[in-house]
Formats: sequence, C-alpha cells, structure tokens
Amino acid sequence: MTTNAHTARARGAAIEQLAAQWLRQQGLTLVTQNHYVKGGELDLVMRDGDILVFIEVKHRTTTRYGHPLETITYQKQQRLVRAARLYIARGGLSSPCRFDILAITGKPPNLEFHWVKAAFDAF
Repeated sequence: MTTNAHTARARGAAIEQLAAQWLRQQGLTLVTQNHYVKGGELDLVMRDGDILVFIEVKHRTTTRYGHPLETITYQKQQRLVRAARLYIARGGLSSPCRFDILAITGKPPNLEFHWVKAAFDAF
C-alpha cells in the first residue's frame, strides 16, 4: 500500500471518528464501526432508540466536483443493504433498522454535517 493510500485511510478513519462523535451528540449510541462483511463495509452501526441505524459516512473537502450525497449510487445502496442483512443475520437481530447517510464537507475543524435519516430503503 502506498503512502497516499495510508494517508487517505487515516483521513477517512479520522472523519469517521468525528462523525461518530457528532452522531452521539445527536443522541445515537455507537454499536460498532468499520464492520467488514463479505462484499462490503458498514461505516457506522448505531442505535437511535430501538432502531438499528446503518450509517454511510461520506466526506469531501469541497463540493467543487459534487456533494458527497451524490456518491451514494443505487449500486452502493445495494451493497450496504447486503452488508446490513449479513450483519443482522450473524447477530440474530430482529429490531427495526434504517439506512442513513452522513455527508460531511470541509476540513477539520470547519466541518459541515448533513444528516439524511432513512435515506433509502432495503428493497
């Protein structure tokens, strides 16, 4: 892995930490993060009351080439749903769930958070 890949991974991990912290301030409880399953990764798994929330975190320093929300394609949604189904099946969970997107723009410490609850459904 190149130094650039290490740097990008470290930046991504730092942003996800900030995202988890911000979402905790909004009342959610962290269950796990960076959960890998065959075919995908779940950035954050949190609880919002009784609801299990799968949160995809997307960050861009600038919106010059588009907003981070625009990166969640139908194919990406399908991968997230598949990963969430595996997570639920492995854990034997039966609580209601939803898929949220947390789009973050800017550079620390000047980050803007755009949280879309129930951004898409498990089709």
